[in-house]
Amino acid sequence: MLRILIIDDEAPARNRLRRMLADIPAVHVVGEAATGQEALRLIPLKLPDVLLLDISMPGMDGMTLARMLQQQDSEPAIIFCTAWSDRAVEAFECEAVDYLVKPVRVDRLEAALAKARHFVARVDTGANGPFLRSKTGDKVKLLPLADVIYLNAEDKYTTVVHKNGSLVIDQSLLDLENEHTNIFVRIHRGTLVAKKCIRGLEKTSDGRHFVKLAGCEDGPQVSRRNLPVIRKLIRKLT
Repeated sequence: MLRILIIDDEAPARNRLRRMLADIPAVHVVGEAATGQEALRLIPLKLPDVLLLDISMPGMDGMTLARMLQQQDSEPAIIFCTAWSDRAVEAFECEAVDYLVKPVRVDRLEAALAKARHFVARVDTGANGPFLRSKTGDKVKLLPLADVIYLNAEDKYTTVVHKNGSLVIDQSLLDLENEHTNIFVRIHRGTLVAKKCIRGLEKTSDGRHFVKLAGCEDGPQVSRRNLPVIRKLIRKLT
């Protein structure tokens, strides 16, 4: 059961969200707040899993509240519900799991709550970083970190190969490597692979080595410099 706190300065908007949530299974509205300050008071009392958060509010706005919650060890999943259509990038920088533009549709709300369930589950199990974010035009896609097979740097961008295809993100390999050392290992100057996907090494007739990965037919090449590390890791995994 997802515990939800609705935060919006307009009562009709809060009521509309509450009515939509009444028809969605396994959710429970634990309270409402009309300001960011009121939300800060309610969050430790109500312990919501998810915030349905407006941006434009008197006093502390939604973005400021989201940034404050980022500093906490365990913050709720945030779904922005706003009339602003051009602040999605800023919202995802605040670790939002989704961004809904008013008037919020039921199908989009249900999809956002599904993402929030994944976020809550990963936080509860101690997962390190739930999502990677890819922006194409005005659209932002979220990819669960657990679905990543490998990442390859190309020019200014990073291509992420995952179990359902690939996408492009603007995070550097170095940042990803430093942030998720327990998940990824570098096999080449421009390539990180998910440790859990490694199944072995394959040597070609010309002496090159390629890593064999679960969920991927063509594994990327391993550099000579990184080969000893990968061999040692394979021995540990097997």
